[in-house]
Amino acid sequence: ENLWNKNKRIQTDCLSVLEQIGLLESELIKDYVADFLELVFGKDNRLVWAAMINLALIADRKPQEIFERYSEIVPVIEKGSVITRDNGIKTLAKVASASAENSQVIMPYLMEQLESCRPKSVPQYAESIRIAVNVDNQEQYLSILNKRLETLSTAQQRRVKKLLRTFQRRWS
Repeated sequence: ENLWNKNKRIQTDCLSVLEQIGLLESELIKDYVADFLELVFGKDNRLVWAAMINLALIADRKPQEIFERYSEIVPVIEKGSVITRDNGIKTLAKVASASAENSQVIMPYLMEQLESCRPKSVPQYAESIRIAVNVDNQEQYLSILNKRLETLSTAQQRRVKKLLRTFQRRWS
């Protein structure tokens, strides 16, 4: 009920409590998906990124509800803060991993983000997107990572190379 309080601080506190619960057991907050989806389209940046964090926590439990709003979520990610963007990518990757149809629609966007994001974000995006990589899109995913390697710092390269090794083992 207080997710819709007129006081933004109370709303933010409620989202923070739900996030803490979701970190422990996302099953307990999955039924708030409609609330999170509405809040993510709001004007208050703090509420938007807090709602997106919560969506990322439940995306594997409510993928179809989130998928139905995919075309609305993309602009939120595009214009959002770093926190909104990072958790938006994580959310969409989980939704893409839920079905072949979801993957077909969402993976081109995720690949584009991986290809064009700032170098600092490459390892994190690659790790988030990994769960949605399958036989159909693996080659493109690995190609993007290999192309991006030279633009990364040593620590970032280490993270990406670790991912690349997991695919060598997994698909060979």
